[in-house]
Amino acid sequence: MLSKRLQGKVAVVTGSGSGIGQGCALMFARHGARVVGCDIDVSAAQATVDQARREDLSIDSVHPCDLTRPADVERLMAHTAERHGGVDVLVNAGAFGAFEFIEQMDFERDWKRTLSGELDVVFLGCKAVWPYFKQRGGGSIVNFASANAHVAHPVAGALAHCAGKGGVLAMTRQLACEGGPHNIRANSISPAMIVTGATRPELEKPGYQDAIMARLMIKRLGQPEDIAWFATYLVSDEASWVTGADFRIDGGATAW
Repeated sequence: MLSKRLQGKVAVVTGSGSGIGQGCALMFARHGARVVGCDIDVSAAQATVDQARREDLSIDSVHPCDLTRPADVERLMAHTAERHGGVDVLVNAGAFGAFEFIEQMDFERDWKRTLSGELDVVFLGCKAVWPYFKQRGGGSIVNFASANAHVAHPVAGALAHCAGKGGVLAMTRQLACEGGPHNIRANSISPAMIVTGATRPELEKPGYQDAIMARLMIKRLGQPEDIAWFATYLVSDEASWVTGADFRIDGGATAW
């Protein structure tokens, strides 16, 4: 354990099987939180639980969990509250996005599936956790927008992704507004390119990484831990007056 910074907090982290979700789940547990993860990928979710056990950390998981199915999300929150007595934190890291240029983008397969995988999953998670937060006297939500909620993607067909993440940005502001009277905070993080299992195939395409690196002021790609460190601040008591804000953790990519 790194610290007791999040001791006493119960955190739900979606998409805990890989990438940013896995990074947040492990980081929160290392700072004393009791974490419940979930993922649609059973083996990936279990691998995170196993890693936590090797570090003597408190993470368990609900899997498989389809975040586009209301019943699955409600089960996740109910399990967490039953196991740990309540919920203090929700990190909506689980998502899906299709990357196609508009001429190749299929309405059902790419556009609608991406909007469901980037917007519905946030709505359903927040709706399901809301009553548990009110019972607890407050809570903290961290959503993930993207650098592409602020700037165009230079090398990929990202129309649906830009729309979805722009929606997350707007949703988070409204969640903060509606949550304020209940001491429910909502903030978003807008990462630039983070190296994960999902992004590695894209980064291996000719010219792709060079184009991304050209936008970065700090000349390295982001890692899940870069985001997890900041998310730890947002869900901690140190950030008790921080809500309705978006934070560009992006190596300077959107600062030009």
